[in-house]
Amino acid sequence: MYYFASDIHLGAGGRDKSRSTERAFCRWLDTVGGDARAIYLVGDIFDFWFEYRRVIPKGFVRTLGKLAEMTDRGVEIHMFTGNHDMWCRDYLTAECGIRLHFAPETLDIGARKLFIAHGDNMNIDGQPLLKAMNATFRSRVARVLFSWLVHPDLALKFGQWWSGKSRKSHGAEPVTREALGFLTDYARQYKASHDEVDAFVFGHMHLPLDHDSEGLRVLFLSDWSGEVATYAAMDDMGDISLKTFDLK
Repeated sequence: MYYFASDIHLGAGGRDKSRSTERAFCRWLDTVGGDARAIYLVGDIFDFWFEYRRVIPKGFVRTLGKLAEMTDRGVEIHMFTGNHDMWCRDYLTAECGIRLHFAPETLDIGARKLFIAHGDNMNIDGQPLLKAMNATFRSRVARVLFSWLVHPDLALKFGQWWSGKSRKSHGAEPVTREALGFLTDYARQYKASHDEVDAFVFGHMHLPLDHDSEGLRVLFLSDWSGEVATYAAMDDMGDISLKTFDLK
């Protein structure tokens, strides 16, 4: 089996909420780990992650230990960076065996060819401010300057504040099926010139949905802030569907 989850946002919501989410995520890893060939984490696994050359955010020991244990026994763990955890370096690969993906990719997974992306920074040509902000955050020069000039304690404090502000601003806006349209449109346009893609998997929007219409299959994964998380599972024959997991 192949599994896909996104938007865990480890570290969000205060210490108690963060610890509860982390324990639920580790329970999910135990649940799917028994028959998993590979697990794909589709962005925003951490609510904020900025990795210095020799410093990483403290915490998350249960998650990191669990992921390292799984890769040690041969389960492939892939992580696509999201807008909250794009500043990874090599720690998660070196210490936990995670295969990092810093951009959307089309991958041969089992019997299917899947396009996987977190979903941020896509189909935003009509939003110049968002494009400029994304370009700045992804700039290698800005990242190097930030790591040289800002003490890790200050960097993490700022990052946690920014992440919380971002989540609250988006949380105030109701996410509807129509709000997912920009990613569905992106998938439709991409599919027009890449007909070999069988399905698309996105996170980012926190609203689970299985769009299956006119030869286009797009699966949206949920976040983990509520009582139930929605993830995707695919068997060796390529049958992919959304599943739910009780977080309580």
